[in-house]
Amino acid sequence: MKRIVILGGGESGTGAAILAKQQNYDVFVSDCGNIKEQYKCELDAHGIAWEEGGHTTELILNADEVVKSPGIPNSAPLIVALTNQGTPVISEIEFAARFTNAQFICITGSNGKTTTTSLVYHIMRQAGLDVGIGGNIGQSLARQVAQQQHNFYVLELSSFQLDNMYKFRAHIAILLNITPDHLDRYEHDFMKYARAKMRVTQNQTPDDYFIYWHDDTTIRTLTESYDIKAQILAFSVNDNQYELPDHNFLSWLQKPDSLQIKGLHNLYNAIAATLAAQKIGIDNETIKKALSSFKPVEHRLEYVRTVNGVRFINDSKATNVDSCYYALESMTTPVVLILGGKDKGNDYTQIDQLVKDKVKTLVFMGLHNEPLNEHFGKAGIKIIDTNNINDAISAAYHNASDGDTVLLSPCCASFDLFKSYEDRGKQFKDIVNKL
Repeated sequence: MKRIVILGGGESGTGAAILAKQQNYDVFVSDCGNIKEQYKCELDAHGIAWEEGGHTTELILNADEVVKSPGIPNSAPLIVALTNQGTPVISEIEFAARFTNAQFICITGSNGKTTTTSLVYHIMRQAGLDVGIGGNIGQSLARQVAQQQHNFYVLELSSFQLDNMYKFRAHIAILLNITPDHLDRYEHDFMKYARAKMRVTQNQTPDDYFIYWHDDTTIRTLTESYDIKAQILAFSVNDNQYELPDHNFLSWLQKPDSLQIKGLHNLYNAIAATLAAQKIGIDNETIKKALSSFKPVEHRLEYVRTVNGVRFINDSKATNVDSCYYALESMTTPVVLILGGKDKGNDYTQIDQLVKDKVKTLVFMGLHNEPLNEHFGKAGIKIIDTNNINDAISAAYHNASDGDTVLLSPCCASFDLFKSYEDRGKQFKDIVNKL
């Protein structure tokens, strides 16, 4: 019996363990932290051995294969030891794909992944197709393959997941954009991060499709240098020579009332989703109806409420500068902007002009606001330093006037003060709803 070790006991790891057990592997799950009670119960119910609070090296190094959580870097000592002895280390997505004949529609990029993934899934559901959604959204792909097989899966894929995918093939691969993010994981080398994103095209054939935003110079340059076998669909609203749904469809998308999701970035997301849906064979009227009924994703430019004329917007998912750029670009009122968190080597110059044009007050919210103060300190804008979310919201509210918008669009990861960007967004909404 082949022995497989799962590193990480969260949703991804537990799903992989359940699938591996179903496929008659000898399965062991190891997590250096604490495994949630619900996952412990599931592992026990399937007769899967597990440990938490640390790794027993000898029980891991004897594996025939290892499935690791995307949160574990390839530079971790245990992963290095496994690699050095020739033990394959793969992602949960790579493992799960072995056991299904479904077609995969895969979305990656620095920003817009969740919205575009959800859009494609929503369109396919509205078209009556048998489709699941996974990757960084909802249940793990492995769990779904084990328990509820579908004909299609729409997957949101991070660079961390793509790093350990080798034979996986996407029927439709969408690469939305590549901007500096997670550089601490890639030795502060932007091109290493960019090449990780391009792995979504590996193993594609001439029967597959690669959809990308042509105006992104990094993607365009890499696409020209890669031997991509898939049919390439590059979209741009600035140049008619590039693939578009068609002129009439684009005109419809650009009408103010066509989409509930707003902003230029969401126009790009809708175009990418439309192209994917068309290549699957969905007709334009079905696509339009689905796009019109799609509601904004939680924590992404999510309207919370208006208090005494001050609008509160939760954009907690803006964990990098590019996301904040598009959030500010969509603002039509004066902004009190809440920034801060775990800086990943951010370059804030990208939002300088938008901050100058649209922001009246900056509120910093983090344990280490020094990089923010250093960059924006001479911008001539009022700055308020805080180190917790209650003080940040209070300061933002009291410095906003009737007609202003308080925008939480942090530019940074959440892990200095919060469990996740979802936790940050939920706390923001809970506090705002009590004002």
